[in-house]
Amino acid sequence: MAAYNEEIYRRIPHRPPFLWVDRITGQTADTIDTEKDIPADLELFAGHYPHHPLMPGVLLCEAIFQSGALLLAGLIHREDGVPGPLPVLTRIIGAKFKREVSPGETISMQVKLTERVGPAWFMKGRLTVAGKTAVQVEFACTMVGE
Repeated sequence: MAAYNEEIYRRIPHRPPFLWVDRITGQTADTIDTEKDIPADLELFAGHYPHHPLMPGVLLCEAIFQSGALLLAGLIHREDGVPGPLPVLTRIIGAKFKREVSPGETISMQVKLTERVGPAWFMKGRLTVAGKTAVQVEFACTMVGE
């Protein structure tokens, strides 16, 4: 099992086996960079094209969405240690799949906050493997518990 960054656990409620981010590698006021090592022995590969295992696109998108949640949670933090509002996915816009992701690869995600309109936060995400784009998606979240 990956050694998860404690900052991830503080920011979002996701936990293994449904945590798709291992590390936060950088953050600015409107972007976040994250990574996830895809285990070669991940159980889902036994059933998702057993003779040519591929990481499901929906889970690649989930890694981007969790990275976006980490970005927002980092922007809206409470100093008193009480958990802040939780980002909840409300819209997926135009996901594009450009490259397969295989067992044993490391995926890198970059999410950029593009706009905030009232309670809605709009973002663009990109997932790469070895510098090559695998997935691009735009999405929106609202904050629950604000």
